[in-house]
Amino acid sequence: MTYVVTDECVDVQDRSCVEECPVDCIYEGDRMMYINPDECVDCGRCEPVCPVTSIFHLDDLPADRARFGPINAEFFTEIGTPGGARKIGRVGHDHPAIVESAG
Repeated sequence: MTYVVTDECVDVQDRSCVEECPVDCIYEGDRMMYINPDECVDCGRCEPVCPVTSIFHLDDLPADRARFGPINAEFFTEIGTPGGARKIGRVGHDHPAIVESAG
């Protein structure tokens, strides 16, 4: 299982979660953060430090935010599993659903 970033993070990107993550699995898109499900070790340290309550365990996603499970996973289709966000830096794009919500 993994943790998931949801819509409350869009255009906020506080990065408190990044600083707390022991495995560097939280990547920065253009408008929000994403947790790589293949790199997340399910420690839960990111969830309580999120100032906008945007991070949920996949099993605990509210029904109205369930679509963010696939959004987080699909974000990594192109970049794969690089082994840490610091290795690649800001990705500079978002999942199409987040891009579409801009407008």
